[in-house]
Amino acid sequence: MDNRPPLIPLALLPLIAMPVAAQAQEASAPSIDPYVELRYRAELVDQGGLPDTAAASTLRLRTGVRVKAWEGLSLHVEGEAVARLGPETFNDTLNGKTSYPVVADPGSVHLNQAYVQWRPDAAVELSAGRRSTSLGNQRWIGSVDWRQNDQTLDLARVTLRPRAGLTLDALHSWRVDRVFGSDSPQGVVRDARIHAAQISYQAKPVGELSAYGYWLDLPLLGTQSRTLGARISGARSVGGGFSLTYVVDYARQTDWGRGPVRFDLGYLLVEPGVARGGWTAKAGLERLDGNGGGAVQTPLATLHAFNGWADKFLTTPATGLRDLYGELGYRFGAGSPLKGLGLRAIYHDFRATAIDRRYGGEFDLLAHYPVRPDLSVTAKFARYRADRFATDTTKAWFSVQLGF
Repeated sequence: MDNRPPLIPLALLPLIAMPVAAQAQEASAPSIDPYVELRYRAELVDQGGLPDTAAASTLRLRTGVRVKAWEGLSLHVEGEAVARLGPETFNDTLNGKTSYPVVADPGSVHLNQAYVQWRPDAAVELSAGRRSTSLGNQRWIGSVDWRQNDQTLDLARVTLRPRAGLTLDALHSWRVDRVFGSDSPQGVVRDARIHAAQISYQAKPVGELSAYGYWLDLPLLGTQSRTLGARISGARSVGGGFSLTYVVDYARQTDWGRGPVRFDLGYLLVEPGVARGGWTAKAGLERLDGNGGGAVQTPLATLHAFNGWADKFLTTPATGLRDLYGELGYRFGAGSPLKGLGLRAIYHDFRATAIDRRYGGEFDLLAHYPVRPDLSVTAKFARYRADRFATDTTKAWFSVQLGF
C-alpha cells in the first residue's frame, strides 16, 4: 500500500508555495525561484505484430519553487502532471489497450521532487529527499527525462569537490519512482537498496578520468548486481580545425545482495570520433555481455539514450548485445540564421555476444532547435528492422518545450 498523501494536493504544493514564498521573500529576503515548464509531445508508433498504430498526444506540466535560505541551505519542491490530449489510441501500460504499441506516458498528478540541500562551502554538497538524479553519462543511473514522467530516487547524497577538477560523489537510495507512475505494479520500487559511488578528475589535456561503482538490490525488478568500472573521455586538437574525440568505458557486473544467481559479465564502450566546425562524426562499439542465462542489465539508466531510439533493447537479451554504430551530426553556428539547430543521423547494427546471431538494424534521425533559451522544438525518427529479435518498429516524435 502506498502511504503517501493524495497525489493532487502534493502536485499543487508548488503552486500554493509560490505566493507564500513571495510573502516570505518580503519578510526575510531569501533567494526564491519559482518556475513552470510545459512540454507537449506527439508520438506515433507502428510495430509489427500489433494490429493498431499508436498515436499519443500528451502534455507535461511541471511547476516548482527553489528556495535558498541561509548558510547554504536550500529547498526544492516540484509537482508534475501528465495529461492525454485527444483520443486514447495507445497503450500507456495501464489502460489495457494491448492492441496498440506501448507509449509509456500514463496520465498522473504527483509530487515529483522534494529535497533539501546544504552547501556550507563550494567543496561540500549534501542533499536528502526525492530527487531527479543522473550520474555520469546516465548509462547506469539516469533521470529518464525523455519520458513525460521522469525517474526519481528517494536518497541521501554527498558530493565533494576538494580541489579544482576533482569530484567525489556517493549516494544511498531506498526507493525508485519509475516512469510508469505509482498506479503501475512496476512503477514504484519501495524495498530498494541502491549504493553508488563515483570519482572523476579533469586531467588536462587527456580528458575526464572516472571510476565508479553501483550496487543494486531491486527485488521488484529482479536485479541484484554490483558494477565496477572506469571511463576516459576527451578531445584533442590535431590541427587544421580538426579535433579527435574519444570515449573508452569498461566495467564488470557481478551478482550482489539477495540474488540467488551467480554471474560475472563484462561491459565495454569504445567511441572514437572527429570534429571540425559544426560537424561531428563518430563510430562506436558498445558491448553488454550475456551468457545465455542472463546479461549485463542497467535498469536505472536513461535507457532511451542507448542502443537505438526505437527502445527494442531496454532489457538486454540473455545472449548479450553488441551495438556497432556510426553517427554524423551538424550544429549550425553563430553566423547562421539557424544558430543552435542540431542535426543527427545514426545507424546501429545489433548482434548477440554469446552466440552468432544478428538481432537487427536501426536508423535514427534527430533535429533539435532551441528557438530561444526557454523554448525548444524537437523532431525525431527511429526505424528498427528486425532480423532475429523483436519485430519491425517505426517511431516518430514531435515535441515543444517551454519554460518560464
